[in-house]
Amino acid sequence: MPQPRLVSPSSEQQDDPAFNMARALSAHFETGSTKSLSWRFSQLDALEHFLMEREQDILDALHADLRKPAMEAFSSEIGFAISELRLARKNLARWMKPERVRTPWLVMPGRSYIYREPLGVTLIIAAWNYPFHLIVLPLIGAIAAGNCAALKPSELAPHVSALLAKWIPKYFDTKAIRVVEGGPPETTALLRQNWDHIFYTGNGRVGRIVMEAAAKHLTPVTLELGGKSPCIVDESADLDTTAKRIVYGKFFNAGQTCVAPDYVLVHDRVHDALVNRMVATIREFYGDDPKQSTDFSRIINERHHARLSRFLDDADIVTGGETDPSERYIAPTILKNVNEDDALMQEEIFGPILPLISFSSVDSAIGFVNRHAKPVALYLFSREREVQERVLARTSAGGTAINHVWLHFGVPGLPFGGVGESGMGAYHGRHSFETFSHRRSVLKKPTLPDPPLIFPPYTARTMRWLKKLF
Repeated sequence: MPQPRLVSPSSEQQDDPAFNMARALSAHFETGSTKSLSWRFSQLDALEHFLMEREQDILDALHADLRKPAMEAFSSEIGFAISELRLARKNLARWMKPERVRTPWLVMPGRSYIYREPLGVTLIIAAWNYPFHLIVLPLIGAIAAGNCAALKPSELAPHVSALLAKWIPKYFDTKAIRVVEGGPPETTALLRQNWDHIFYTGNGRVGRIVMEAAAKHLTPVTLELGGKSPCIVDESADLDTTAKRIVYGKFFNAGQTCVAPDYVLVHDRVHDALVNRMVATIREFYGDDPKQSTDFSRIINERHHARLSRFLDDADIVTGGETDPSERYIAPTILKNVNEDDALMQEEIFGPILPLISFSSVDSAIGFVNRHAKPVALYLFSREREVQERVLARTSAGGTAINHVWLHFGVPGLPFGGVGESGMGAYHGRHSFETFSHRRSVLKKPTLPDPPLIFPPYTARTMRWLKKLF
């Protein structure tokens, strides 16, 4: 006997505007209106209008929450979303077509297909570090696949959350796409409900809570988490290029990026030379006083600022280390003489602090990486093909860039996601469409009479014929 979608709400839950969200969206999904190509196109068009017409509002909100430079905010939050939605719109009709697959002789005559159908009602919970991007990109996949979606922006980025709550209803079909603001109580209310898919971006601790809640309804999840993404620099690396790319990737958004290099394993023969180039690059990018630079972001809040500041206690600081709680500022900082058991090596740093650790061989660097949880990203700087292949063969990560950092994130043909502790599932490009779709198997048979050998009574003769079909 089928179970009801939701348990009966208590009187307290009935008063919670978030509690009945899944039920309301489900009622609309059952009308079938979101399944049409025209509806999907209309919502993708609405998103593009939103991005274009409200660009300055989005930039202002991101600056208010994180003091993001306009260049970083546009490229990583708005421009990236524009590219993704245009890719989806261009290819959507083709993605939606039934995919024909080979039909074996055993079940001929007939034709076999894979139909992509929407999962139904989806919940998207975003993190605060890219608070606009991490709502909009999954939403593109949910829309493209024909789903309804509830959007839960991070309360730690209140200006972006308020912007989404204000403008999403003015651009989108409000029966199918809704925003829920609030903190843990609202998120908890949402997680009590029966969704067809939950897409969560954030840390592993909350990821476990999301997965536990989803398990009660056997709801599938996509978990985009994080971890300590290592960067390996071997002695063959081009140090000038390596320094610029690591500094750029680490201190973009003040290090508050899940795919930022969390620490650098550098060959001891080039350790000092790399450090010198990185110090010079920081000065080149942000000036003698990065606090005055308009190109350097701030920490999201006081709690995270205090957590990061503690990592600097008794640290061997090469450059940086200055903090200002009143401005949530931490300077771009490089540390040396870091040990594997130091506090900052026990959790994802998620801030503008970069530890450097020396190694004597690529094998020892590989061993270091493999002693820790699988990261969402791994970076290798080496001009040696054999070293590149060895690292790829003997490590595991959600994604990898060789001789750069996190640019693989921007390749729509590559699935973006973690592995193990760093997450499950992937999205971007067609992978977003697939994440929010069910691949339905369909066999179409004509009404011609079936061969009698498949029906009882079975004989030795029918067994001989059956064996010939396999």
